Amino acid sequence: MSLRLVLVRHGLSSFNTEQRIQGRDDFSCLTEEGFRQARATGAALKDLAIDAAYTSPLRRARDTAGALLEAQGQGLTATPETLLLEIDLEPWSGLLRQEVRERFPVEEQGWREAPQDLVLSRADGSRYNPLAELMVQAGTLHQQLLASLQADPDAPARTVLLVGHNAILRALVLQLLGLPASHFRRLRIDNASISVFNLSGDGSVQVESLNGCGHLGSSVPSRGTGQRLVLVRHGETDWNRQGRFQGQIDIPLNANGQAQAEAAAQGLADVHLDRAYTSAMARPRQTAEAILRCHPGVPLTSTRGLVEIGHGLWEGQLEAEIAATWPQLLADWKVRPETVAMPEGETLQQVWDRSLQCWQTIVAGLRPDETALVVAHDAVNKTILCALLGLSPGDIWAIKQGNGGITVIDYPSGPSGGPVVSAMNLTHHLGGVLDRTAAGAL
Repeated sequence: MSLRLVLVRHGLSSFNTEQRIQGRDDFSCLTEEGFRQARATGAALKDLAIDAAYTSPLRRARDTAGALLEAQGQGLTATPETLLLEIDLEPWSGLLRQEVRERFPVEEQGWREAPQDLVLSRADGSRYNPLAELMVQAGTLHQQLLASLQADPDAPARTVLLVGHNAILRALVLQLLGLPASHFRRLRIDNASISVFNLSGDGSVQVESLNGCGHLGSSVPSRGTGQRLVLVRHGETDWNRQGRFQGQIDIPLNANGQAQAEAAAQGLADVHLDRAYTSAMARPRQTAEAILRCHPGVPLTSTRGLVEIGHGLWEGQLEAEIAATWPQLLADWKVRPETVAMPEGETLQQVWDRSLQCWQTIVAGLRPDETALVVAHDAVNKTILCALLGLSPGDIWAIKQGNGGITVIDYPSGPSGGPVVSAMNLTHHLGGVLDRTAAGAL
């Protein structure tokens, strides 16, 4: 059995609009815009068969779930689930953000810079760590989801909708990926955004997409301060379609790949770009050139640091052909990819080292107000994202990168301040919430 999780944050609320801390209090309600967002989210999920829905009991989430499911049109109602409650910020709840900064300056700075260390006092005088408590709550929810998978491993695949809040959904993502609370600020979850995760009975998880907002009228999340990079995987090739390992063989885009590149171009047409970088191979370069036709005058730089992993003797072969000669090595590649040295090819660590060095050079060369397009490959994008999230080379299968998928990385405090994965593998411009691009080989 497998489980698809669809995570949705509640729509824009009154406290969001007023810049108030919401926490676990239930005084905030959906605005008209929030209801519109909820209905738009339901419409975006209309073609997805949902087996069960759960919502935080707080009314801003509960009303989002109700409007969403009504628009989705399958007759579902959401079951209240206390494990989806928002983080408990009791002494701050209801205060304006500016009031928190003025009355709790040290704690507020700590919440922004090291939220895992924040300690607050409840009305009864007890001291507590809000994020630590939330991580335990999210961990319990994660274990319940795994238990439902393992209880009936032969059951058909299911799709479950979870409607919650900013902090609890981020904490759940951290638990799904096995990441610590210190990585809380590396993720972004916007109002009414859609994130999709795929869980297997063995406990493995794949991020199919994160913080999708195309259904709300904007192809990528709004831009704040600091450097922004828009990371795109190249469009489809014939070898992607056939499932051949292409690696560093220079296969061009096929007709569908060219259409995906054009769709990515339309999806990014309203996104201001200052610079662009591409792997020194045909398929990403063709994708980048298609995108830049909507951005005349943006310089395109080609770099060897972003070329795809070298599969060596596997290149050009189908999986069945590789299995006939290297059965154990292929089996290891599927479960322990970081241990595999491709015959006459590269290791993931080698790809990790060169792609991260190239990425960091690009980031360091951007002014704080600049946005750069980066177009590369499956393994390259996955190693970059694993590093930015705090994962390891062995975790690449936890990251999905569809042909033509769009990922957004922000550096709100500059390159030294750490990255925020603002969105990952967005495919709304390709026709829907789910990534339906070719599975293919790397």
